[in-house]
Amino acid sequence: MPLTDLNLQECLDYRPELPDPPGLATFWEQSITEAWERSQPVSVETVDNGLRMVDTFDVTFSGAGGDPVRAWLHLPAARSEPLACVVESLGYGSGRGLAHERIFWAVAGYAHLVVDTRGQGWSSAAGDTPDGGAGLPGGPGLLVRGVASPSTYYYRRVFTDAVRAVATAAGLRDVDPTRVVAAGASQGGGISLALAGLVPLARGVVDDAPALAGVMADVPFLCHFRRAVDVAAEHPYREIADYLRLRPDRAEETWRTLSYFDAAVLVRQATAPALVSIAMMDRICPPSSCFAAYHSYAGPKELAVYELNDHEGGGATHRSRQLAWLDRYAGRPRSGQHPTTTS
Repeated sequence: MPLTDLNLQECLDYRPELPDPPGLATFWEQSITEAWERSQPVSVETVDNGLRMVDTFDVTFSGAGGDPVRAWLHLPAARSEPLACVVESLGYGSGRGLAHERIFWAVAGYAHLVVDTRGQGWSSAAGDTPDGGAGLPGGPGLLVRGVASPSTYYYRRVFTDAVRAVATAAGLRDVDPTRVVAAGASQGGGISLALAGLVPLARGVVDDAPALAGVMADVPFLCHFRRAVDVAAEHPYREIADYLRLRPDRAEETWRTLSYFDAAVLVRQATAPALVSIAMMDRICPPSSCFAAYHSYAGPKELAVYELNDHEGGGATHRSRQLAWLDRYAGRPRSGQHPTTTS
């Protein structure tokens, strides 16, 4: 498989100018505050997942606009103390799936909150969360839903849901709120990077906003939109190209809207340690767009590059690295910290 983007040295040197759009912090502070003002109590119900070593709970929390968002909470069946929690955001088109899927982090000894992405769930796993009043999850095309304005854009709701998911995880019984880590691949990687920048903003405007102990972002989507649309050989970035091919008169407003949701911009506010993986032959998320986000990341960071891999990234090899990294940053309780016991 040939390279479809810059080579590794060029990517290591690639630092594009991506200015903050006007009022970026205010826009997100208002979005987050509105979500907190409309939040409802969290619902946690036990479900039978058919497994003996993992307990699963059906969690419903309030996201953007107070809309209900669904998630699975997986916990090791044998547990005696509050656990570090991995809050997983999912790839484009994927939902939380069934109760026995996606249990890796619970098997590894962590709490694991698998969060639905509103309106998605048509590809590898079904979803249960509609996009507000738009009905059950549908099909692709969400990358340009509401793109005429930042206030109506689809990912305003998704990113706000994700901030609320981190807060929900921190307040769950069996979770140590000082050891919550955001994680995900592709779209989930982009959401996790966005969280790294948005959680510090949330802590400035919401009294009970949590902190992040770390971020694990793999082959991240939603980074440096303009570069990605120019280079990506496959969808979903092509949704933007297809839209603007028919409506070139809307290009300026589209790029302006997207600038408020660019993970390569938002991560300038990040403080949590991060582990980022990038695949050099990725045809879906061009490596140069991922490197733009990595270079902008303001917190402590580590990079894993897989030179001959496509969008699968480092696969099982990278999972081993994540296990070691997560144990270092969130594996053991911090002395003097007392976790919440709410449910």
